[in-house]
Amino acid sequence: MTGPTTPGHEGAEDAVELFTEWLRSDGFTCLGARAALHRGELVTGVYPALASAECLPELASDLGRFITGPLSTDGRFHSFAAIFTECDPPDPDEETFEQLLWRQLRALHEADRTDNVWAHDVSDDPRSPDFGFSFGGHPFFVIGLHPGASRVSRRFARPALVFNSHRQFAELKRAGVYQGMQTKIRAKERELQGDVNPMLAEHGVISEARQYSGRIVPPDWECPFSRPG
Repeated sequence: MTGPTTPGHEGAEDAVELFTEWLRSDGFTCLGARAALHRGELVTGVYPALASAECLPELASDLGRFITGPLSTDGRFHSFAAIFTECDPPDPDEETFEQLLWRQLRALHEADRTDNVWAHDVSDDPRSPDFGFSFGGHPFFVIGLHPGASRVSRRFARPALVFNSHRQFAELKRAGVYQGMQTKIRAKERELQGDVNPMLAEHGVISEARQYSGRIVPPDWECPFSRPG
């Protein structure tokens, strides 16, 4: 495993160990992140409370280094996992976690937008089927994890955000690998939960913003994020 397991945060090493053990468990279905772990291409960072002002400088810096470092090198499965020591409020329900997730992404965008344009290969409109989150000019699909998640595959002991590169997804599709991975992930979802997550959809069919928090959202759901300026 590589990456910034941020020093100075109490319990950082324990949080990373807990996360990597969970990735190896039967409760996790994202094969890309697991492959990143096995190949030494998973980058982890541990930060203070999700969406807190205190965590933003380190998180933005580490995510930027991930883009210009590991993500710029060869490898199909680079992922960045931001693990947070807590939430405020603690033990949030799914709707509260969703609000915190989007507050964190909005803060990251605010910190990034002066120096970088939105990634050219995704839309900045969360209502668009082509939406993807952008940081450092790179497009990401974001997976939210927390203890209160109704989906087993999103239920981790700490709040966490996993940043997966859209460009890596595109490369996996070109290589003919992506479809097989998707089939295995959905089979594992059925095994764990009894059904496939109804929020899952192909990029370009419906906005992926609906999938970020892991909550099952209604058809009239509106994303609590808009790109300023």
